[in-house]
Amino acid sequence: MEAKSLLASSTALDARSKLLRQQIVKVLKFSRRGHVGAAFSLVEILRVLYDDILRFDPHNPRDVKRDRCILSKGHGCLALYTILSQKGFFPESELWKFCAPDGMLGGHPEHKIPGVEASTGSLGHGLSLGVGMALNGRYEKSDHRIFVIIGDGESNEGSVWEAALCAGKHKLDKLTVIVDYNKQQSYATTMEVQDMEPFADKWQAFGFAVQEIDGHDVDALRNALKGIPFHTGKPNALICHTVKGKGVSYVENNLNWHHKNKITNEEIESLLKELA
Repeated sequence: MEAKSLLASSTALDARSKLLRQQIVKVLKFSRRGHVGAAFSLVEILRVLYDDILRFDPHNPRDVKRDRCILSKGHGCLALYTILSQKGFFPESELWKFCAPDGMLGGHPEHKIPGVEASTGSLGHGLSLGVGMALNGRYEKSDHRIFVIIGDGESNEGSVWEAALCAGKHKLDKLTVIVDYNKQQSYATTMEVQDMEPFADKWQAFGFAVQEIDGHDVDALRNALKGIPFHTGKPNALICHTVKGKGVSYVENNLNWHHKNKITNEEIESLLKELA
């Protein structure tokens, strides 16, 4: 498979995507810290999953019939928390206690939080957990699906590829890996740190059915995810070409916004102004 040259997305954000980002910024007003770039690149992926794809019951988060969604790149959790709050897993008031001593929402997701399937953020573990869930689902003869969202920088980890080998071997077509391919990691571009190209070919070689899309195009995401499994008897890999910090011009592709602390009121107002 020839690697696509989708290095950036020019997709305009609709009202819902802007509102979700505004909510993330409002959380920052209280916490004064967070992984802004990683959260902004994830918004459309999580939005489509929870709006259109996943089966879940916020009043019964451990329903055995639910689909499982693991945010392996746990530092993008602000986007996940915002969605989970909107879906009714916990009150909005919990968002304003992000990283506070009396709050339940930390800087990485923990499985004690309603709607969170696994404690993540120690990168490279989420896909292994997803493979285990898929194997258990097969043993239990369950029809639930497992979605694991990983980062491109996270894909430097050997444990990702060990899990991918296992998924391919066992033909886990109820398992889907979604890659947030924003081509940046904490201190440099992925091309500088560890070039993963040809990226799609790697997943295909490990036994996955692969598609590549613009990860900010809501319609493209919806159509791709509704088409799972891409190929019966193969695990799925959806490579989403995204922009780190998508939605705010001076945050996009700006490594200084990988993680921010001591965010000022002026920065908050500037972010909200661009997202208006």
